[in-house]
Amino acid sequence: MTAETIEFQAEARQLLQLMVHSIYSNRDVFLRELISNASDALDKLRLETYRDKDLQVDISDLHVEVEADPEGRTLTVRDNGIGMSRDDVVALIGTIAKSGTAELLASLRGAGEGSEGEAGVAQELIGKFGVGFYSAFMVADTVTLVTRRAGAEVGVRWESAGAGTYTIEEAADAPQGTAVTVHLKPAEADDQMPDYTEPATIRRVVKRYSDFITWPIRLLPRPADQPAEGGADAEADAEAEAEAPAPAEPETLNRMKALWARSPGDVDGVEYAEFYRHVSHDWREPLETIRLQAEGTFEYQALLFLPSQAPMDLFMRERRRGVQLYVRRVFIMDDCEALVPEYLRFVKGVVDAADLSLNVSREILQQDRQIQLIRKRLVRKVLTTVKSMQSDNPERYATFWAELGLAFKEGLLEDPENRTQILENCSFASTHDESAPTTLAAYKERMPEGQEQIYYMTGESRTAVENSPHMEAPRAKGYEVLLFTDPIDEVWVDSVADFDGTPLTSIGKGQVDLDGAEIAEEDKERFAGLLTWLGTTLEDEVREVRLTSRLTSSPACLVGDSGDMTPTLEKMYRAMGQELPTIKRILELNPGHPLVAGLRTAHEQRPEDEELAGTARLLHDMALLAEGGELTNPTRFVSILAQRLERTL
Repeated sequence: MTAETIEFQAEARQLLQLMVHSIYSNRDVFLRELISNASDALDKLRLETYRDKDLQVDISDLHVEVEADPEGRTLTVRDNGIGMSRDDVVALIGTIAKSGTAELLASLRGAGEGSEGEAGVAQELIGKFGVGFYSAFMVADTVTLVTRRAGAEVGVRWESAGAGTYTIEEAADAPQGTAVTVHLKPAEADDQMPDYTEPATIRRVVKRYSDFITWPIRLLPRPADQPAEGGADAEADAEAEAEAPAPAEPETLNRMKALWARSPGDVDGVEYAEFYRHVSHDWREPLETIRLQAEGTFEYQALLFLPSQAPMDLFMRERRRGVQLYVRRVFIMDDCEALVPEYLRFVKGVVDAADLSLNVSREILQQDRQIQLIRKRLVRKVLTTVKSMQSDNPERYATFWAELGLAFKEGLLEDPENRTQILENCSFASTHDESAPTTLAAYKERMPEGQEQIYYMTGESRTAVENSPHMEAPRAKGYEVLLFTDPIDEVWVDSVADFDGTPLTSIGKGQVDLDGAEIAEEDKERFAGLLTWLGTTLEDEVREVRLTSRLTSSPACLVGDSGDMTPTLEKMYRAMGQELPTIKRILELNPGHPLVAGLRTAHEQRPEDEELAGTARLLHDMALLAEGGELTNPTRFVSILAQRLERTL
């Protein structure tokens, strides 16, 4: 079959350009990625043989080979694993077929200008969305891939120089598995481009990055010198060949023992970091390493990691979630969602169970009792680890919260069983300190005598909340207010009534009387007529008009009943296309404000004055704008305001 030339998908071309032209600080990572892919292929083949008893393949010696050719300047990473079909090659290499990748590339390109910014982009992309293979183009002029899927009769040969196209053709003699040959760029004396054909370099890279791989990684010896053909003394040549030493055996470069099965005392931080990079495809070190081992009615081992930076796909629709599942060292699946809840989707690592079936499916796992018990213990261990960071290592906890807190708070909705501990582990912005969030426990310790509730306010931003009229009374009283400005905050607060027995109270809902003073009976009587008239005049905008003691300097504010949806949440739902009934709020008036007092007097003296209705609408719209809301009729507001201003000139 003639070779076919195909263009890369647009996103793949962009990614290749980043790989080829970025200045990458550690080129060794390409070999780690190729070996990692080879290891995955071996895992998948062994698993496939358990599931498909008709698959006739030899799995007695599954391994990874590394072969260097100094003269030809090539390095080949070869495995005898599951292999790929032509469709697999096109889908996995020629196309980045994951939702959100275009947006990901665009956002990363905006992370910085010049070579330094592009280098960061390249680092971020290694391993994300299955693109670790592309790292080979950091060191290669050309990359050749020869592969044959297990059970198939014909293989595939793929080749590209990373310039936007690739060629693909049949390879009739391809062995089962995959071989990636990297045609290396020239080595550089300043070590910016090490000589990856040197055995010492290969040993160093494998030892550092891939020592924990459970399959043997073998370095093939260089080809022995061959005797010259047709020499004058053929008999002497034959005799010399007979006396020549036997070809050297391949050298196994890794220890092949699962990291989670080794004693914690035998594993150092560097090994944990490299294993984390292997399972997460993150180039950074983990923030925290977590080990578990259970014995008894059912046995399992777990090695988990908390990342030091939020994964790029943390809030993408088709995000990766879960840890790798093994059964008695046999790989079962990546991203086992049954083992970690959605709000802990950033946790990466491995769980190795002793008593599960090797032929288990994702659907079966959802109902498996052992998996559910393991999941519970993993969750509790993660929550305990976060709690320990909070008390023993505030700097690490601050990093955790800044990077992962937004996802972690989702657990307040998703995990009622652990809600109390999740709430203890959370931090929130507060009026107490503009630069540092606070825990609820710390808030309670600072509560002055007489304060019986934890006060909070939701909104779109800290600035909007702090400038809201609702903050006037707490500020005057000296009460601390929690500032809930994340979208998830609008939702979970309705599910959490209190913390450690102290009610959580919104200062933007209900009748909040922070200073203990009630509206004087005299004011109630004096303003009764105004309230009735305003309720009728503004009936299309508000549900009720009443007096309040929550305001000190503003004339009015809008509040909701305790069970009402907040304006921010309402806006979120409408932005998602959900139709909602009109939600009318309550207009509260400050009886001590001159504008409110003047409106009362004017209404008493001129009850039929039509212009007073315009003033009433201005009062409502000003309250709406003061809390950051959007006017339903901005033209009317501008017209009335212009008329009033004109009279002052």
